[in-house]
Amino acid sequence: MTGTNSPDLQIKYTWILKIYKMAATSAATFSVGSAISFGPKVSQLPQSKPFVVRFNSLNPLTNFCGLKASTLVNCESESSFLGKESVMALQGSFASKAHRSSQRPQYHLNPQASYKVAILGAAGGIGQPLALLIKMSPLVSALHLYDIANVKGVAADLSHCNTPSQVLDFTGASELADSLKGVNVVVIPAGVPRKPGMTRDDLFNINANIVKTLVEAVADNCPDAFIHIISNPVNSTVPIAAEVLKQKGVYNPKKLFGVSTLDVVRANTFVAQKKNLKLIDVDVPVVGGHAGITILPLLSKTKPSVSFSDEEVQELTVRIQNAGTEVVEAKAGAGSATLSMAYAAARFVETSLRALDGDDDVYECTFVQSDLTELPFFASRVKLGRNGVEALISSDLQGLTEYEQKALEALKPELKASIEKGIAFAQKQPVAA
Repeated sequence: MTGTNSPDLQIKYTWILKIYKMAATSAATFSVGSAISFGPKVSQLPQSKPFVVRFNSLNPLTNFCGLKASTLVNCESESSFLGKESVMALQGSFASKAHRSSQRPQYHLNPQASYKVAILGAAGGIGQPLALLIKMSPLVSALHLYDIANVKGVAADLSHCNTPSQVLDFTGASELADSLKGVNVVVIPAGVPRKPGMTRDDLFNINANIVKTLVEAVADNCPDAFIHIISNPVNSTVPIAAEVLKQKGVYNPKKLFGVSTLDVVRANTFVAQKKNLKLIDVDVPVVGGHAGITILPLLSKTKPSVSFSDEEVQELTVRIQNAGTEVVEAKAGAGSATLSMAYAAARFVETSLRALDGDDDVYECTFVQSDLTELPFFASRVKLGRNGVEALISSDLQGLTEYEQKALEALKPELKASIEKGIAFAQKQPVAA
């Protein structure tokens, strides 16, 4: 690679920005994958696999505006086709450039967005903050906002944000199909929120019909998209979606997800607060379902390893299970958990986009078709890839404490009933042609 010292050194790439870690720590890590060019010799290099460059910075971002970031960086490279000598040459080229300019090199990172995301229910309490957060993703090229009313204003507002994605609005049933054309990820927060005194089960009749109608449209217009179901009760609406997709002949269990990420977000937050841990380091897997006692945080599997008294386990488990009610009561009839749900859903969308973009180290807890238990659907940690779920992480259910094992067995009847309720609803309802 004799051209590495050329002053017109150029790097062209798509980068994966880990927004949430960057928000919590002063050290920034950029994982970058693409073809590169170092002068005239690069065209001779094989391009069968992506080249990966990691920019590890000990300094905070010096500029972060519209997700266009610039920072002082040190460069390490990993490659599937470059050998150690080429890696050393790459590092040397940066060092040479720095020496010539008598200062540390500064590089401007320009994300190249390439994925389309649709939010169905974008004008609602979850949909609006979710749309804002997804608009910030450097991986999104187009953001399609759909709702039955009031979505034009949301789209106009968001379109003024100086991030790469184009915002398009779609209103009413007549425009639903167009909102889904060519979409890679569909997020469905549509439905009515839970009110004081209302259980998740009370939401069923209203939200079940909404989810059924929207998933029919997804099946007809973007059957290969990742489908993220937020509409509650997730324990029933995900099985409804699965049945609709089956009836349409396009069901892929690897691409249908119930977004239970909020349970993980809450577990991580509450454990970090309780044990005085740095939040960025805490990871608590949450399994089961996404309602009440079906939510089971596996505190014994917390990373970093930490010990809990029996009282702490009981207190934390109950708080995580009832956290939604905590918000509903605090809002005193004005709504449910919209902001934290939007944050959690945006995290899962970003995770999915990273997987679609080829990141091979993507794990998240989600409610999916599963064979980890005798139940047909179950929330657990999964490995995600370009084709959806690549593996269910069974090890999380091994070596449970006595408390966790009992709680797991106790949640199964309720989760089973919710799943069967969703399946029965979908099977009784004719699917639109």
